Amino acid sequence: MFAITLGEDGAELRPLEPRHAGELLAHIDRGREFIGRYVGLPDVVTDLESSRAWLRSYADKAATDTGRLYGIWTDGELVGGVLFRTMDVEHGSAEAGCWLEPSAVGKGLVTRAIRVIIDWAIRDRGIHRVEWHAAAANEASVAVARRLGMTRDGVLRESYLHKGTRLDMEIWSVLAPEWQALQGVR
Repeated sequence: MFAITLGEDGAELRPLEPRHAGELLAHIDRGREFIGRYVGLPDVVTDLESSRAWLRSYADKAATDTGRLYGIWTDGELVGGVLFRTMDVEHGSAEAGCWLEPSAVGKGLVTRAIRVIIDWAIRDRGIHRVEWHAAAANEASVAVARRLGMTRDGVLRESYLHKGTRLDMEIWSVLAPEWQALQGVR
């Protein structure tokens, strides 16, 4: 197993695997309402069995190179995660996403973690376009896209049904040449 340090605060990015099912469930339970404001993860991870199944689905995606899942740990505790919800290496595209429990908000953890996985996807997997989908009302998620230097491609009006309400979704993206320029890579 590997761990990537996300900065001087000791936060780490690590693969989030089926063996972490109990840890994931406890983490979701700590932030269920907060995490569920814009994403459906708390509706999927409701008990140990569903936690394990969701983690297994991402282990399968990793094995088939169609997605990835990483946890963010601070002080040895799982506090959030980042992922490639979809990844199409053949066509060079991926969709990144994230979630955090309330105790981890406002520390730059998502921006730092997403930067690591985008860099990996572009450099190591040849991904050309990374997308970021965020509910228009989710100001924190939109701010991450901006901090990463992504371009707002548009808004899909009322495209996401979440808890009985249709949400507008902003689509942001960064292309490999743009990312490399932002990172100072030639």
